[in-house]
Amino acid sequence: MASQKNSHIIRWAVIIISFIIVALILWNTYDFFKKFKTEERAKMEILAKAYERFSTADLDAEISLESKIIGNNNNIPMIITNEKDSITEWSNLDSEKTKKPTFLLKQLSIMKGQNKPITVSYFDKKETITLLIYYRDSDLLTKLKYYPVALILILILFASVIYLFFKSNKIAEQNKLWTGMAKETAHQIGTPLSSLLGWIEILRLENTNENTIKEIENDVHRLNTIAERFSKIGSIPKLEKYNIVTATSNSFYYLKSRSSKQVAFNFEAPEKEILANINLQLFSWVIENLVKNAIDAMEGKGKIVLKITESDKTINITITDSGKGIPKNLHQKIFSPGFTTKKRGWGLGLSLAKRIIEDYHNGKISVQKSELNKGTTFAITLKK
Repeated sequence: MASQKNSHIIRWAVIIISFIIVALILWNTYDFFKKFKTEERAKMEILAKAYERFSTADLDAEISLESKIIGNNNNIPMIITNEKDSITEWSNLDSEKTKKPTFLLKQLSIMKGQNKPITVSYFDKKETITLLIYYRDSDLLTKLKYYPVALILILILFASVIYLFFKSNKIAEQNKLWTGMAKETAHQIGTPLSSLLGWIEILRLENTNENTIKEIENDVHRLNTIAERFSKIGSIPKLEKYNIVTATSNSFYYLKSRSSKQVAFNFEAPEKEILANINLQLFSWVIENLVKNAIDAMEGKGKIVLKITESDKTINITITDSGKGIPKNLHQKIFSPGFTTKKRGWGLGLSLAKRIIEDYHNGKISVQKSELNKGTTFAITLKK
């Protein structure tokens, strides 16, 4: 108990520390982004001053510094417009794409959305000329802006891999536990079964009513079938060719004979044989489990319809009840190990049914439809 508590504390400590580290990385990235953006703004303001001095300089004036400043801007895309918002000049844009006017207008719209323009004013022939310099973030700054998003996505992916790893380990441990319990149960049932068979022979010697003995014998054989099912859990079952109609009807009518008379049982299937490769004990267990669940959902009163149909390649079995129904958000969850809506139960029935049908028989089981207070239809699909 103490080790589990310590493990829980360590797990939460690691999560909190990881969260703090990620938060610090994101904060530092954001802080660096803001500083870098401020530096780019300062560069563009210096560039604007250089343009202003370059435009007003005399022919014999020294403008080598201004020329150098203007020439050194090779990483910040920019567009210069006049007062009427007409484009007069641009730089650091794709030379091929700039041949299309729509490209320049689109880039100008992006620049207007990212940064405030810098105004350049100077006199030319006694006239004041005003230009507006628009610019957008450099490629480096753009990459830096999306770096936190990429980091978060990587962390989410990493966390998902770790979660799936631990979840698969946990499921494997659970499966191992349930398999061990199932095999031990089968072993424990075997001993009293042998004794019961001996008592049946004694009852026959004492001339007990044969019908009574027959019913007891049927239930003993039933217990033996259950023990065989439990013993097969965790092992790869042997599949043999059986008539699905017969295998399904035997399980269906067995439960009908032992259920309340207030439950109406209706079995619909073709009269001909429909053959498929199944493990008879496990397949019968699935049918019985679904029928029992239907009886529980109706609280012992209602109607159950089991229907078998076929197509060219598949066999389709539906079990419909008139019970309380299943909420749509639980249609997948009910097949998870340990999940149950009943006050009593382990929550293993449907998860084992799914494993038997999908893993062992290469079929499919699902909730075909369900309406609250109207009923539920489970569907099983098997290959011929």
